[in-house]
Amino acid sequence: MTDEFKTVIGLEIHIQLNTKSKMFCSCDNNAHGRPANELTCPICMGMPGTLPVANKQAIKKTITMGLVLNCEIAKFSKFDRKHYFYPDLPKGYQISQFDKPLCVGGEIILDDKKVRLNRIHLEEDAGKLVHPLGGDYSIVDLNRAGTPLMEIVTEPDMTSPGQAADFLRELQKIAKAIGVSNADMEKGHLRCDANINVIRDGKSSPIIEIKNLNSFKFVSRALEFERRRLIDEFDSFDGKKTKQTRGFDSNSGKTYVLRTKEEAKDYRYFPEPDLPPIEIEKDNEFNLDKIRAATAQLPQEARKTLLANGIGEKDAEVIVKNLVLGSLFNDCVNISRENIPAVAKFIINQKNLIGSLSARQIVDIVALQKQKNLSSNIVKAIIESVTKNGESVADAYGNLSKISVDIDSVVNDVLLNNPDVVEKYKSGKKEVVGFLVGQVMKQCSGKANPNEAKQSIEKKLS
Repeated sequence: MTDEFKTVIGLEIHIQLNTKSKMFCSCDNNAHGRPANELTCPICMGMPGTLPVANKQAIKKTITMGLVLNCEIAKFSKFDRKHYFYPDLPKGYQISQFDKPLCVGGEIILDDKKVRLNRIHLEEDAGKLVHPLGGDYSIVDLNRAGTPLMEIVTEPDMTSPGQAADFLRELQKIAKAIGVSNADMEKGHLRCDANINVIRDGKSSPIIEIKNLNSFKFVSRALEFERRRLIDEFDSFDGKKTKQTRGFDSNSGKTYVLRTKEEAKDYRYFPEPDLPPIEIEKDNEFNLDKIRAATAQLPQEARKTLLANGIGEKDAEVIVKNLVLGSLFNDCVNISRENIPAVAKFIINQKNLIGSLSARQIVDIVALQKQKNLSSNIVKAIIESVTKNGESVADAYGNLSKISVDIDSVVNDVLLNNPDVVEKYKSGKKEVVGFLVGQVMKQCSGKANPNEAKQSIEKKLS
């Protein structure tokens, strides 16, 4: 039955920009973990007579996102007042953008699926209501009021809940990679309103907007529930293009009615009289060529580059997701293009040491490990000498070599103490040499070269 229906999904994504200050005032923009109403001023509290000043860094970050998503950047843009009442919206209106957004169009490619963008615009966030557990009151916290929000509106190009969640994941990677947002959903940096309807034989269900989804899992679950509900109730719909706003209860996995969806006319938009228009071409800070040149490689492009250099898919995904690892890996590649897969593996396995080792040291350690066939214990000892004693990689290895044990002497002891294993080797079971090498390494506390130990054992047993 469900195969008869076409699912149509579009998303409205709010991304909190990681600027130093808020959108229209100088208050600290990092409200996470701060006491309620600590980061406020007369401007973000909506006091009469205050005047906003637009944050140029927020405008530049929005333009950056527009460029990497192939949007058309507006030559002329402006801010507008969007009127509605929320307890945590102190002015009674939100400064947003209506008919002249900063970015128009654009796209993101998911595998072979193109998801078109309608627009990207810039606005300020509202505060939030805090409901103390067991309390009979709520707190209006305005720390977040005035935080710069970039809203990305897609076209209704997605056809499944899973695809919508994948789109969000890709968008999160892009926002992190180019440095416009920390994009942590658990901290509210990235939130999503999802729109869905189903169509059969030219007849459409109402368009449902599910508000404030703050995890990939919730996006998928909420849309899947709503898709099934719309299909189950499809025959009861009159076919009119009505809209409804619903919330999502993550405990029950169900959506619930909030209100009838507002139209643009309900918000009574008009140009913000206290802010001048934005003329991109006339401001050198918004030079598009300079912004492009300073923008990091996108995750999709970075992933292709990594795979082309022989790095496995899992390792490539780890590096793409982690900005710090990705930056360090790029520094290593810029020093040397030798042993690229091994360098990637080293960085991932030793990520707890990031910050202690430079790109040059990592390149030298990986090269030495390959050249000398060093054991993991020797590599660990070299890293310890380099990080604690400030030695170069070559000096650290040289000093370890000076105090290394007499391999031949240890091999003699191991062969003497394992006569049964020696007999197995002589009878043709050559694979037992691995056990003997292990015993040598154990007695040497890992300070021997396993290849040298193997050669010594084979020479003596031959």
